[in-house]
Amino acid sequence: MSVSNSSVSRMPAPLALATRVLPLLPLQVLLGICLREIRARHPRIFDRLGPHTGKRYGLAPTDLPIAFVLEPRRMNPRVTVVRTLPTNIHARIAGPLSALIGMTDGSYDGDALFFSRDIEIDGDMEAVVALRNAIDDSRVDFLKESVAWFGPLAAPIERILRSLVGAQPGYREELGVGGGG
Repeated sequence: MSVSNSSVSRMPAPLALATRVLPLLPLQVLLGICLREIRARHPRIFDRLGPHTGKRYGLAPTDLPIAFVLEPRRMNPRVTVVRTLPTNIHARIAGPLSALIGMTDGSYDGDALFFSRDIEIDGDMEAVVALRNAIDDSRVDFLKESVAWFGPLAAPIERILRSLVGAQPGYREELGVGGGG
């Protein structure tokens, strides 16, 4: 899959600017709920990480003034919203939010994004490869799963979020695949 800078959508500037002044706590609470829900439906999602479950991954959307620290521990995984990534992370993955989301649902190929320089990866490459393999093996569409707990409002909320971040339903949805884990 070929990816160029023009094919990866960016967060709309007004929304990115609004993120600068919004408090992080409400987003932190929502992400915590989403991660707990995903883990409840896919309890083995982080098993493939092996020794890398204790690692801290920095996810840095280049089109937003916030970042995320993922700690994919088996028993108590956590994602933390931060203004800047801390220095004590094991690996950093940076790129437009749509690319970061697209790698999780299969709508973007991580290798193509890396070689086209749409994303940057620093730090423990073995841990990043393990994370990628765990996500690929799980066959979970994280955006779709993240809103599932909204019940009947999940589908419209998912469409709104996909339009905001420029993410398209990935190959897993197109193939009718999902729910592994």
